[in-house]
Amino acid sequence: MGITYKNTILVEEINFLRASIGFRQILPEQIKNGLDGSALIVSAYDQQQIVGMARLIWDGGYVALIPDVLVLPEYESQEIEYKLITQILDFLRSKLEPGFGIQVDIKAWNCREDFYESLGFQLSTSKRRGTPMHICLTDQIELTDAKYKQCGFS
Repeated sequence: MGITYKNTILVEEINFLRASIGFRQILPEQIKNGLDGSALIVSAYDQQQIVGMARLIWDGGYVALIPDVLVLPEYESQEIEYKLITQILDFLRSKLEPGFGIQVDIKAWNCREDFYESLGFQLSTSKRRGTPMHICLTDQIELTDAKYKQCGFS
């Protein structure tokens, strides 16, 4: 039947995808808030099984971020990732008006820079875009799976 794509995803499906690639679990309330604040969600399913997702955060103007592109390792293929990302880029292109431009940043995990460059992304350099930096605000070092289960989530 093939892979189907939707614009919705369940909170628990995100944690399932995150766990499958070794990322920490996130509390469901925080995921829901993140989904509610997203401009677009694209999810990939094999039958009823979630196999991938991508999420867009956009200010409605000139800056957008694709912070999550998650695909189950057994489904990891450039085809699924390509479709997730191109659906987001097509959405943003549909919002362009004459003279408008949108800077789209993406997190390139797992040394996938070549793949993202094939989609038109450019490697950020300090001379071109400033130095990429981040800070993680949290009241704990990491929400481990044990802590996640302690909070009553499975």
